Amino acid sequence: MREVLAQAAFQLFLERGFEQTTVDDIVARAGVGRRSFFRYFPSKEDAVFPDHERCLADMTAFLATVGDAEPVDAVCDAARLVLRMYSDNPEFSVQRYRLTREVPGLRTYELSVVRRYEQTLAGYLRDRYGASGDGALRAEVIAASVVAAHNNGLRTWLRSGGEGDAEAAVDHTLGLVRQVWGSAAAGGAPAPDGDVVVMVAAKGAPMWRVVQQIESALGQG
Repeated sequence: MREVLAQAAFQLFLERGFEQTTVDDIVARAGVGRRSFFRYFPSKEDAVFPDHERCLADMTAFLATVGDAEPVDAVCDAARLVLRMYSDNPEFSVQRYRLTREVPGLRTYELSVVRRYEQTLAGYLRDRYGASGDGALRAEVIAASVVAAHNNGLRTWLRSGGEGDAEAAVDHTLGLVRQVWGSAAAGGAPAPDGDVVVMVAAKGAPMWRVVQQIESALGQG
């Protein structure tokens, strides 16, 4: 039923526009009552992103099983779960990306979802690095870097219309995170040849500003 409602909602959003579609329209198209809609989705916005709750749960479960894996490798691998969610259904993912770009409310909702992924990664890293002092700071900055790098590669693929290799695009951007924050970099070993981005943020800068600067450095704009 959740999938039926999500499909009905998205079809209507594409046909009529997000703002012009009501919950009553969605349930009429799906052939169910309003109570059924709200049993699965708190709002219309949630129906545009029906798979993120499952993906967040999968990410949490994955991070609980990685054991003593290198922390940066672990969070990069966790981010790939989000990529696979998108690449498993390219047509829907591209359509959703285009719809989200057109509706300010959906962009705001998407940012809140992205923040939840970032918090999940940061929570894992705090457990590995420690929750005080530089450990907590490192966790927040690396989580923000992983999310910014992942989204840069993902959006490049989405803007292409889902053409090309999505995993290659994201692997390339996550490679920069590994290069800057991975165990070799932390231990002072020489980084592999290639471009290195160094970002300086003002003390006390909000995390959204740090993410924005990272995305800008990666060429997201």
